[in-house]
Amino acid sequence: METWAALTVYFEDPFWVGVYERKSGPKLEVSRIIFGAEPKDYTVYDFLLRNWNRLSFSPPVADPDPLQKKENPKRVQREIRAQLSRQGIETKAQMALKLQQENAKASAKLRRREKCALEKQQKYELRRRKQKEKHRGR
Repeated sequence: METWAALTVYFEDPFWVGVYERKSGPKLEVSRIIFGAEPKDYTVYDFLLRNWNRLSFSPPVADPDPLQKKENPKRVQREIRAQLSRQGIETKAQMALKLQQENAKASAKLRRREKCALEKQQKYELRRRKQKEKHRGR
């Protein structure tokens, strides 16, 4: 089973953003980190060491791997150079981030709905209690 991880730091106006991708087998998970000012290498490394357990990763996205074949070492080197010079994040990572955002949005909507229902119930009970107090002496 193949396992790898990659951290891409890029500038997304007005902040520096890091996208941490980790792949384990056919599953790809992504976490987005907002740094603010331009981070130094040691700052990023220190941040990952201290906050690794607090990173919130997206739900796993299927990433089917084609059959592995021997590749030309020069081609591999060219691809690595292209990856290092590339800005931004891959589309699969963007897809995983979007899925994470949608899940967070749905859970927030559910929490708001439950809170609203609870407040409505409390207002109703308060109204009923006041009505009973008014009619208590009759």
